[in-house]
Amino acid sequence: MAPLYQKALVLGASSGIGEALAAKLIATGTKVIVVGRRSDKLQEFVKKYGDDNARAVVFDVTDLNGIKGFAESITQSDPDLDSIVFSSGIQRGFDFTSPETLDLSVLGDELTTNYTSAVHLTAAFLPHLKEQPQGHLIYVSATLGLIPSMIRTPNYNASKSALHTFILNVREQLKASGASHIRMIEVFPPAVQTELHDEKHQPDLVNGGEIGMPLGEFTERMFDGLVKGDEQFAVGPGESLFKEDGFETQRMKLYEAGREFINKSLAKYLKK
Repeated sequence: MAPLYQKALVLGASSGIGEALAAKLIATGTKVIVVGRRSDKLQEFVKKYGDDNARAVVFDVTDLNGIKGFAESITQSDPDLDSIVFSSGIQRGFDFTSPETLDLSVLGDELTTNYTSAVHLTAAFLPHLKEQPQGHLIYVSATLGLIPSMIRTPNYNASKSALHTFILNVREQLKASGASHIRMIEVFPPAVQTELHDEKHQPDLVNGGEIGMPLGEFTERMFDGLVKGDEQFAVGPGESLFKEDGFETQRMKLYEAGREFINKSLAKYLKK
């Protein structure tokens, strides 16, 4: 099988889904640029897979002011880049019944990591991808962004819901503008056994790393979904949401009908 992508920038590749997917991409012929905050982890990755397959760039996606320069540096050094994987993410518990315990700065960091940084990075890399024969923006979202069933993580759920809405709207903007060669792909994982649930990050959990689907299994199933080529898909229990009678399939029908109605309604009010 030919490589899915020529060269992929994998954000959040220090560990977890990002690291595992980067390894899978290399195994299937894609060159990767692994990005994260932990230089030691990134260098270990490059040493393991070889500098002919991977290179490492240390960058913190929450540095919003640095994103434009980061994107310019990457696209200048790697003009053959055709894919961006957004896998940076954090999850924190917040108990609003005890507001005195809330650290809203942490809430802000979570929103920036999971949502705002993705918006800034998308804007920064789109000019480059528009010039490529094909471009791919691959977002690791969360089923909790569709069905926010875990009430202990309200801000995480909201950040992923915001990301989903952003992707839906920008995807249609690109199609309408004739830039349909840029594909925005959204993946909805279940809980996966990564550092996301570690006690260090979520002190109200015990043995959180055991929660969810094994990382290797998820990575294989995510890759299979990318090969299949759907614009959005879930892995695990969330797959039922995308069946013919599933919640998200039905909601997408409402979205498409509503979008058509609003476009017609606004047409005479928009400046030419």
